[in-house]
Amino acid sequence: MSLLIGSGDVFSKVAIDELVGSLRSKGWCVLDDLFSIDLIDSLVLEASLLPRAAMQQAGIGRRSDYQVKLDARRDSILWIDADTVLRSRFLSVMEEMRIALNRSLLLGLFYYEAHFARYDKGGFYKKHLDAFKGESNRMLSTVLYLNNDWQSEDGGELVLFDEFNTVKEIAHIRPEKGRFVVFLSESFYHQVNPARECRHSIAGWFRINSSKHSRVDPVR
Repeated sequence: MSLLIGSGDVFSKVAIDELVGSLRSKGWCVLDDLFSIDLIDSLVLEASLLPRAAMQQAGIGRRSDYQVKLDARRDSILWIDADTVLRSRFLSVMEEMRIALNRSLLLGLFYYEAHFARYDKGGFYKKHLDAFKGESNRMLSTVLYLNNDWQSEDGGELVLFDEFNTVKEIAHIRPEKGRFVVFLSESFYHQVNPARECRHSIAGWFRINSSKHSRVDPVR
């Protein structure tokens, strides 16, 4: 049995069960070969061809707190909308994942947002949380890596820290092509080690709906 995503993209039931089981037991998961080869190859090409002028220097914070801090984060981003066939296809895949996760984990995931991320040589992101307890609607963080032939000496690993001991490193994840990482946004500090080659990924978040009165959320 498999979960049909569309356009030839299929998640196996085994893969979905592994994702759900890992999130239940430890709050994070790393999967290889989850997405179709065709989709990954197309996204790798898309990321590599993004013009520098189309991307913006990433910052930290939201709304009025947003600021660029090059001592904390050095990557450039481009938010993904359904404005091309490929980007729409990717978002459709993640929508099916949202439905599957809600069915199995009852998380109330409402929306998925994502951006391309490019770390040029020397790029990094210091230790941080994607959400703060009780103050954000980000529930699950995701990263999909889009790098051909990434080697250990190329750096750029994603480092996860223990949920209950935030100085203890529990995983060093190499950004290899097609590798997919999911973790609880409020629970795990993480960082991106300096990259020695240009590093591409799609970073995303499954979010709950925290709209109140006249304020609409999720917002970017």
